[in-house]
Amino acid sequence: MPHPQDSNNDQDIYQEHVLDHYEDPYNRGHLASATHAHDGKNPLCGDKIHVDLRLDSDGRVAEAWFDGDGCVISQASASMLLEAIEGKTIEEVEKFSAEDMLSLFGPQLTPNRQKCCLLSWKVLQGALKRPVGTEAAPSVTEDDDEVEPKTSFGGPSLEEEQ
Repeated sequence: MPHPQDSNNDQDIYQEHVLDHYEDPYNRGHLASATHAHDGKNPLCGDKIHVDLRLDSDGRVAEAWFDGDGCVISQASASMLLEAIEGKTIEEVEKFSAEDMLSLFGPQLTPNRQKCCLLSWKVLQGALKRPVGTEAAPSVTEDDDEVEPKTSFGGPSLEEEQ
């Protein structure tokens, strides 16, 4: 979804390497042999990212895959990030900062667009702490205040009453 305040620098944002990662992403899909996985979304714009990782016995990222929906920036940055972290140790991935992610992406981004770019980075950090088969933790969201609490009132749902 376009951000109106970003229209004057859209040309810079959609550089060739960004479009290449969007149109032909690196390791897009699900990884059946994943050892770690996590989901995240940006509720303000609707971007969604799922990251699957296979960590080897040496503590390295043997494989990294993603899937999701969203704008060019969110999807291209996920592709760039997962390509960059394959083969790295868990410690190296944990030390990869938000500033490193923005630098990897390339073009200067407004704060709203930075959230699109950083979503995959946040999901990746969560995936490192979420082994497959363990109790799922809440998904990553851009703004935890925006997450609706799951409340049960013990009565029938609206659909059941009708």
